[in-house]
Amino acid sequence: MTGPVTEVYVAAGSNVDPLRNLQHALRELNQHYRLRVSPAYRNGAVGFEGDDFVNLVIGFTTPDSVEQVIVRLHEAEAACGRPRDAPKWAPRTMDLDLLLYDDLIRDVPGLKVPRADLVRRAYMLRPMADLAPDVRHPINGKTMRALWNELDSNAHEMTVVDFRLSSS
Repeated sequence: MTGPVTEVYVAAGSNVDPLRNLQHALRELNQHYRLRVSPAYRNGAVGFEGDDFVNLVIGFTTPDSVEQVIVRLHEAEAACGRPRDAPKWAPRTMDLDLLLYDDLIRDVPGLKVPRADLVRRAYMLRPMADLAPDVRHPINGKTMRALWNELDSNAHEMTVVDFRLSSS
């Protein structure tokens, strides 16, 4: 028996062989979910010196619980070689961050949704606004398009990257 279908959005990013690792993570997740993928953007590392990241947002619907979705995200990160105890401000083979799980608002250890960085980080908000411009933030009620338009997008340079989810 399956539960109600939930709309989920996840930020994906890598700065270690990013195009290959993004392909790998998305193929892993595509085994469980039918993914929609935003445009990808290259941008400088934030919080530490390192190679540029490539970031995008994926969306999907699922009857899985939020806890089940997080397990799948961790499995995909591990498949890309990311250890669970990796330092926060360091290069990443794969970083999958749950942005939204429908309109769920939860702040407990290990689970904070919506992700607070979503409204402050261009590398999350721009691809989110590209993929789902009319989705409303569950706390402030603004659409992703409106939040993007309000953000100082010039503060963080981003360039579009040619990226498509491959079937191989």
